[in-house]
Amino acid sequence: MAGPEQPPAAGGGPDGGAAPGAAEGLGERPLSQGLSVLVGLALCVTMLGLGCAVELGQLGRQLRRPVGVLLALLGQFVAMPLVAFLLALIFALDEVAAVAVLLCGCCPGGNLSNLMSVLVDGDMTLSIIMTASSTLLALLLMPLCLWLYSRPWIHTALVRLLPLGAVSLTLGSTLLPIGLGVLIRYRYPRAADLLVKVSLWSLLVTLVILFILTGTMLGPDLLAHIPASVYAIAVLMPLTGYALGYGLATLFRMPPHCRRTVSLETGCQNVQLCTAILKLTFPPQLVGGMYMFPLLYALFQAAEAGLFVLAYKVYGRDGPKQEMLGEEEDTDISYRKLKEEEVPDTSYGTVTTEEFGAAPTEPAQTAL
Repeated sequence: MAGPEQPPAAGGGPDGGAAPGAAEGLGERPLSQGLSVLVGLALCVTMLGLGCAVELGQLGRQLRRPVGVLLALLGQFVAMPLVAFLLALIFALDEVAAVAVLLCGCCPGGNLSNLMSVLVDGDMTLSIIMTASSTLLALLLMPLCLWLYSRPWIHTALVRLLPLGAVSLTLGSTLLPIGLGVLIRYRYPRAADLLVKVSLWSLLVTLVILFILTGTMLGPDLLAHIPASVYAIAVLMPLTGYALGYGLATLFRMPPHCRRTVSLETGCQNVQLCTAILKLTFPPQLVGGMYMFPLLYALFQAAEAGLFVLAYKVYGRDGPKQEMLGEEEDTDISYRKLKEEEVPDTSYGTVTTEEFGAAPTEPAQTAL
């Protein structure tokens, strides 16, 4: 049989996630080169949109009180990598699937969280700051987390050849479109607003195209070759991230709209970056069908975030608005009461209108 002749890291077995022929086809077909170009362009557009959403004034305020940066650090590079690591151990993944899961867990926050934060009336500024700061922190912390959490699979060929340098280079290449986006925001705010909308829509369109093209190249039986444990992780991982993010924001005693924002920001990963790293830095014959994991993660994180938004619209939408309305009414009543009970100025020499009008006018008497 041809199966045993393939190395375990090639993804040919049931735990690897794809048949050997499909893995080889991913690297040999001309369509694969076009897919690599599409992945690179999608990553550039996403990072450009992220830069266009950042204002220099926001960055200055966050540097003076870096709560958003701290939350991004704890959520994206402490909580999520640990969740990915524990899930990989619990489900006893092989090295190929484990690396794909770890890579996705170590990625910074994605643009999907910015869109979802708007839909749940979250703090858009906090969401953008967390996304931008986690992307910059990923330059150092993402390779470090990958190296740290891949130790249990260190004796495998894939982990020994883990291209941390190429991962860092791919992360560094995102700085150019981010910096260009910040410059466009500073010089041309209207164009920046348009580019932000384009990047959000391109995110959804690109994920659909990537899913279709990858399925076409790897064959119709691709999804059947991916282990059930990988599907389970793709479902549990974003859900756990949402829960941990909400708990983290609660621990920091943040208001409800900020808790929703941190929750979405923690669970939503930058799947474009994860896909680009898997496609551009790892040999396709080693990765195999696990190239599909970030796309599966994107599918489930969007579906679960959609349920989050739906639950908020149905059950939680009127609460904050009613609370804000009550605050406005209290403020208005207090202000009117203050005006009604305003104490007149009775300092020496002051004559009020009432006193002036009430002053008796007596006819002058002339001395005879």
